[in-house]
Amino acid sequence: MTAIPAARSEHRHAPVTGLRAHSAALRAHADRLRASAEALTWQGPEAEAFRHRVETLAARCTAAADGLTLSATHLEAYESPR
Repeated sequence: MTAIPAARSEHRHAPVTGLRAHSAALRAHADRLRASAEALTWQGPEAEAFRHRVETLAARCTAAADGLTLSATHLEAYESPR
């Protein structure tokens, strides 16, 4: 059986960093979506339906960001020296 080589130290935290960067980007998208929906001056039932859909999308971005952050935390704990 072949042993799996250890990760190079300079690239060791690259996946964690990438996960955290994607998480931050998703949170920024959610913030922009919410701010844009709040800034609308459009009124009426269609406007409220649109705002609701935008909030749903922002909530999905936040949930995905939470998942990526959790994954980064688990990966970081797994990669840390024991």
